Amino acid sequence: MNVLIVKNVTAEGPGTIEDHLRAANIPFTLIDLERGQTLPDSQAYSHVVIMGGPMAVYEMDLTSYLRDEVRFIEKAVNANKHVLGVCLGAQMLAHVLGARVYPGHMKEIGWYEVTLTEEGMHDPCMAALAVPGRPAAQVFQWHGDTFDLPAGAARLASSELYPNQAFRYGDRVHALQFHIEVTPGIVHGWLKNVKGIDFPLIDNRSTEIYGPYLARAGGFYRRFFGM
Repeated sequence: MNVLIVKNVTAEGPGTIEDHLRAANIPFTLIDLERGQTLPDSQAYSHVVIMGGPMAVYEMDLTSYLRDEVRFIEKAVNANKHVLGVCLGAQMLAHVLGARVYPGHMKEIGWYEVTLTEEGMHDPCMAALAVPGRPAAQVFQWHGDTFDLPAGAARLASSELYPNQAFRYGDRVHALQFHIEVTPGIVHGWLKNVKGIDFPLIDNRSTEIYGPYLARAGGFYRRFFGM
């Protein structure tokens, strides 16, 4: 096994994904596109993780490396690699799979609950995120864009504001609109200067739920990287 993690912006790293890989002694390579690093040949990797970023898929002309990244993701999916897309990464997967990506009607910033679909509860990765006894997951959100469900994909999670919170394509591609990788420190750093949110509430919530949240994220990682 060999994992490639692609950062779209320096500030949005792999967080607990990297922690899990290190603890499990799984080899990985980290590429930072914002710093000008180039994408390698996906054939050298069994798993590819595409992280988030503030840019929009429908404005690729403003961020030149996104077009190369789209081609890279398409090759990885077609080569039957295990691919995980987080936030922007999920939107790019939706785009690669032929779905529309577009602005949502409002932003989600903070801790939210998403409902796992029946398919989600039967998906080993997604089911690991479920709160015990309920088909729901507590997740951290920071997005304003959304996407349609790609043809042939299975919807795994939804919410009142955004019906497409997670999907699986085939048995090796998972897309999460939310941020599975965050720690309280990451959330604090991202949001401390953001206007128009209840920062103390979100900050405190991060600390309150982090232990169980990390355990559930670890369950997702064990299943995704153990495939």
